[in-house]
Amino acid sequence: MSNDKLAALSEAGVSIWLDDLSRERLNTGNLAALVRDKHVVGVTTNPTIFANAMSKGDAYDERTRELAAQGADVEATIRDLTTTDVRNAADLFRDVYTATNGVDGRVSIEVDPRLAKDTDKTVAEAKDLWKTVDRPNVLIKIPATEEGLPAITKTLAEGISVNVTLIFSVERYKAVIDAFFAGLEQAKANGHDLRGIHSVASFFVSRVDTEIDKRLDAIGTDEAKALRGKAAVANARLAYAAFEERLSTDRWKALAADGANAQRPLWASTGVKNPDYSPTLYVDDLVVKDTVNTMPEKTLDAVAESSELKGDQVTGRAAEAQEVFDQLEAVGIDITDVFLVLENEGVEKFEKSWTELLETVNGQLEKAKG
Repeated sequence: MSNDKLAALSEAGVSIWLDDLSRERLNTGNLAALVRDKHVVGVTTNPTIFANAMSKGDAYDERTRELAAQGADVEATIRDLTTTDVRNAADLFRDVYTATNGVDGRVSIEVDPRLAKDTDKTVAEAKDLWKTVDRPNVLIKIPATEEGLPAITKTLAEGISVNVTLIFSVERYKAVIDAFFAGLEQAKANGHDLRGIHSVASFFVSRVDTEIDKRLDAIGTDEAKALRGKAAVANARLAYAAFEERLSTDRWKALAADGANAQRPLWASTGVKNPDYSPTLYVDDLVVKDTVNTMPEKTLDAVAESSELKGDQVTGRAAEAQEVFDQLEAVGIDITDVFLVLENEGVEKFEKSWTELLETVNGQLEKAKG
């Protein structure tokens, strides 16, 4: 059976989450089938996913008509449609959530990306989403912008589980871990049971290769071209080394003694953008325990059919990964600029998707009223 490869990935300690959600997936039983047959134990969403879901088919039409009749505006309609999908998906994953003691069975929903540079509004939105979805297995996604870091701490301090998103650099990831630790320390001080708080740190993968490969091609030397397709995996391996290092600190050990759950690295953006690369590159080369790999269905299918799993590909490879970055800098890649561009683009892409979502739903509301 092809699914043995997905089972092997799960057995290696990688939680398989689907990077997609729609009402159609819920209504047709597609998501339930992926849970049953393809070892999917969680779901992530983002503004792009919802913009795509609501622009196709008619799964949202009936509810949109009801909301239009009630006089709901476009923002309220989007909040209703998205949180309903997330709530229903969370219910679908409840058995997984229970069986894994809250580690998996998770469904993520993102704060409005237009708030990425506003700490206080991000926290307010996170609290509102948590209350509105009202399911213990939801994760509120907060971007790892500089303004997002204190929002992550403040949200965790309220006892709310968080998926930190749009992490590109190891330096920023270390700041995310610190924000996570601070959030748990404050949550404990606020009287919350740390056992009930969970978090993942979404480290974006494929976009790193896309940006760096473009720059390597522009440099054009043989040394530069030889480094194509190496940066993203190296970056993620360095991130995992940072994860292991922070888990060895006294600060973490004190939190763990109080029942805290580790913030697992999550490999995001694992669909390969370059057709020259193996479609399972960002799965096969990032197998390591205590991680999540959230995949679009196309990547999930590719793993089931053609994955070449070779066991742990991450532990003990930090020095080798650092060598890749040393070589990148030697040929003229400005790594700091790469990560700055990627973070800004990531926020802008989600803002653009949110605008598209507003336009789509507004059009559907007008149609329903007409």
